[in-house]
Amino acid sequence: MLDAKADKRSRARIPVSVPATVRTKGSATELSAVTRDLSAGGIFLYTDGRITEGSKLEIVLILPAELGMGEKQWACCEALVVRVEDIDGRRHGIAATIDRLDLLPEIPS
Repeated sequence: MLDAKADKRSRARIPVSVPATVRTKGSATELSAVTRDLSAGGIFLYTDGRITEGSKLEIVLILPAELGMGEKQWACCEALVVRVEDIDGRRHGIAATIDRLDLLPEIPS
């Protein structure tokens, strides 16, 4: 018997925990977040701020080498929130599809 909640993802997600900065499109407020898993087409992350389903996000993070893009690289993603999970009343899980991903140049320190 087939599971009614079968995974519908087109790409496998890689379980990886990296810090990220999230901003809702049109807002100047940035939220700190940490990823649970990600792929070239989607991301799941945890944040303390509430974000509503359907929101458009800008996410800045370091992509891990496991995604097949070579070494770790800074990236800026535009994403659409498809699901929000209330974890404990304070933290929220955000599932989003990545609509656009731009690799950023390394900034010398």
